[in-house]
Amino acid sequence: MAVLINPKIDALLESTSRSFYPTLKYLPKKIRSQIGLLYLLARIADTIADSREGETNDLMRVLKEYNEAVQGRSEKLPDFSKLSEIQQNEAEAELLRNVAEVVEALGEYSEPDKEKILECLEVIIGGQIMDLERFGVAREGGEISALVNNEEMDDYTYRVAGCVGVFWTKMSLHHLISLGREKEEEFFMKGIRFGKALQMINILRDIPEDLRFGRCYIPRDALSRHDLTPEDLLDKKNIDKFRPLYDEYLDITNDHLDAAVEYIRMLPETQFRLKASTMLPVLVGQRTVTLLREGNILDSADKIKVTREEMKSYAKKLLRALIIPGGVKRLLEKNKDKPKPD
Repeated sequence: MAVLINPKIDALLESTSRSFYPTLKYLPKKIRSQIGLLYLLARIADTIADSREGETNDLMRVLKEYNEAVQGRSEKLPDFSKLSEIQQNEAEAELLRNVAEVVEALGEYSEPDKEKILECLEVIIGGQIMDLERFGVAREGGEISALVNNEEMDDYTYRVAGCVGVFWTKMSLHHLISLGREKEEEFFMKGIRFGKALQMINILRDIPEDLRFGRCYIPRDALSRHDLTPEDLLDKKNIDKFRPLYDEYLDITNDHLDAAVEYIRMLPETQFRLKASTMLPVLVGQRTVTLLREGNILDSADKIKVTREEMKSYAKKLLRALIIPGGVKRLLEKNKDKPKPD
C-alpha cells in the first residue's frame, strides 16, 4: 500500500504503528497521505518527549526546536543523533534518523492541507511540553507525579488526541463531504470526543507502565476521594478498592465512544472508505474497554490488549457490515462494552 510520498516514509509509518497503519488502508486517497504524515510528525515529537534519558529542559528544548523548524519559523532542525542512539525501540530510532525526510514531505501538499497538519501538530507538541513540565523525564523507579483533577485529564486528552479529531474532521469536510452549517458544529464536537475516547483508552490501559516511569494520569483528587494515592496503584491487591473509580473512567470512555459512533453515522453512506477507517478504531476501542473492565489493570504481568488475530477478525466483520443494510449499526451495538449490573 503506497500511503505517503515514497517507500521509505511508508516503511517508517508501518514500522512505528501496530494499530494505526491498518486503518490507513481504508482511508480515501484524497486524505490518506495527509493523515499518515501527521501521524509520523506527531510520533517524532512523542518519541522525543518519551525519551528515558537526558534532562527535562533538554528534551523540551529539542521539542520546541523541532516544532519551530516544522512550522517554518526556523530553518534548522535539531540534532537527533544522540536521541536516536538511546531509543530502545529500533523503529523509533530509525524514525529519528530520518526526521528531515519526513518534514520535507510537507512540501508535497497544498497550503490549506499543510496549514491543517501544522495547526494540529502544534497543539499536540504543546501538550507534550506541558507533560514534560508536569512529570519530567520518564525515569524508572522515580517519584510518582499525578494529574491534579479531571479538568487536567480532559485538557490533556484534547491536546494529544481530541485535536486529531478536529484535524480529521477538517480534512473530511475539505476533501470529501459536505454537511449543513448546523451539522458541522455537531460533527466537530463528536470528532473531538472520538479522539478523546482513544486517548482515554491509552491512559486506562497503560497505568502500570506509566507508574513505572513516575507518571500517573489518574487525577490525584479522584484517587483521594477513594482513599487512594498514586503509589497505591503499584499494588495489584488494591484493584477492588480502585475498581469503582476505574469503572467511572471506563464509563466516561464509553460515552466518548458513543459519540464516535454518532460521528460515523453522520458520514454519508457513499463514503464507504471513510466509514471503514473510522469504524475500525471504534471496534478495537470497544473491545479494549471490555477487556479492561474484566481484567486487573494493576497487575503489570497481565497485558491487556486486543490481539492481532482479533484485529484481523474485526477487519473481516467490518467489510461484511459495510455491504449489508443496517450492518454497521448492528456490529457497533453488538460489540459495545456492556457493564455488568451491580
